[in-house]
Amino acid sequence: MSELALFLVRMGFVVVLWIFVFSIISVIRADIFGQKVVSKASVRNAPQVLSSPIIPAAPTAAVSVTSGAIGVASGAASRLVIIEGENTGKEIALEGREIHIGRAPNSDLVVNDEYASTQHAKLVLMNEDWLIQDLNSTNGTFLAGARVGTPAVVKLNTPVKIGKTVFELRA
Repeated sequence: MSELALFLVRMGFVVVLWIFVFSIISVIRADIFGQKVVSKASVRNAPQVLSSPIIPAAPTAAVSVTSGAIGVASGAASRLVIIEGENTGKEIALEGREIHIGRAPNSDLVVNDEYASTQHAKLVLMNEDWLIQDLNSTNGTFLAGARVGTPAVVKLNTPVKIGKTVFELRA
């Protein structure tokens, strides 16, 4: 093999290696700092302040999760109840139009496990229905066992899974 061909192969390898390094850095940066996601609902209701204190509930026994959705409008939901995961039994009052979910400390529902992204998903109240939107998370958001690709309506008592945490909207 000539010296020129060997030099070109080496340079090509170095270029591919640097592209790989920069792609890893960009993924890590997006996970640490998050990506800014603006929805039409948040722009329309910008002056509204979101306040959702965590209300402790009585501890619950193991709950079996069914994948069937009950056909009740989700707009009637007044609380989010965690049924599996680290915060099992805790409730969050649904006050406001958006609930942010993720590992970030400023999230309304903080999910502390390795399968959740910093800004994983959000619940948005739109036209009397609560919609779940995945914010390009690595491991996905699941509604009644199906992965959420586009915003989907969350019916009452339908399980939503983010990482190891499963929650439901309840009246």
